[in-house]
Amino acid sequence: MHRNKELHKFLLDKSWQLTEDWYASLDKSDPAGVYSSKDPEVIENLKQQNYRFHLQLCEIFIKDEEQFTQDIQNWILEIVKDEPHFQTPNHFTLREFFRVQDQYLDFLQEFATIHEGTYDRHSINVWNRMIIKAFKLVMLRLVEELNEYTESRLRAQQELINELASPVIAIDNNAALLPLTGEIDTNRSRFIIENTLLQCSSKGITVLFIDLSGVVMIDTMVAHKLFQLIEALDLIGVNTVLSGLRPEIAQTSVQLGLNFNKVKIVSTLAKALATAKLVTDTLRGQITGICLPEMDSFKTTSSKGSGFLYDNKKDVMISNKIVLSH
Repeated sequence: MHRNKELHKFLLDKSWQLTEDWYASLDKSDPAGVYSSKDPEVIENLKQQNYRFHLQLCEIFIKDEEQFTQDIQNWILEIVKDEPHFQTPNHFTLREFFRVQDQYLDFLQEFATIHEGTYDRHSINVWNRMIIKAFKLVMLRLVEELNEYTESRLRAQQELINELASPVIAIDNNAALLPLTGEIDTNRSRFIIENTLLQCSSKGITVLFIDLSGVVMIDTMVAHKLFQLIEALDLIGVNTVLSGLRPEIAQTSVQLGLNFNKVKIVSTLAKALATAKLVTDTLRGQITGICLPEMDSFKTTSSKGSGFLYDNKKDVMISNKIVLSH
């Protein structure tokens, strides 16, 4: 009953007038958003978007509801992903939808007046309800899509923040540093595990220095996640050195009964980096303060079948990959 080709043509012919009248009456004093833009390109794009909306909306009088909904969805997605619209507060956008809805209701009244006696009051009421229903549908879909798009952007930003907040920084070809700062919750700890394993594997890291001096607090769940990371690193052949372990974090680990026998722990990041430097210098045969002839002061030991050097002078154990300070 709502279909009417004559009404569709009437509204279609008015579509650009709808756009021009709408923009002319637009309150351009909004403190933010697309409607207050003075950029000619943004203004022209806004008008074109409004015009395409009219081309879609008037088709409600020649299409069934399902087809109309599918077709206008593309316009909704275009608006959602349009940056000027995305930066516009939702209440401004809804305000403009209601204004445009009033334009349509006025034009329906004009159409009924022009064709007075041709269409009964019931038909006119049906068209009015169809317009209101169509606007309600578009507004709800727009808010839903906007919410989903916003959440997806926030997730992407959070992933970027997590990646920047937990970088695996290469020290040399085999050693790397993972400085952790701020609060670590369950979601972030999960990302740290995945990202660290991926980075260590792709960069060929065999020794990872994890510094916790910037971590304020670790709860029970996160402590377990940290232990899982160390266990997983061990499985892919990465030795772990912890530094900057706060007393409260150490206490939590003890209460949980976590076993850090496979991990070397040093008090500060400076000592950890000094350890890394000693490894690098050793591999080059240029330990600071020790000439090559003094390498005789090292004796060989073994651990897990790997060759280690033990420096009697510096009381440190040196593997071909890592230096472990007593």
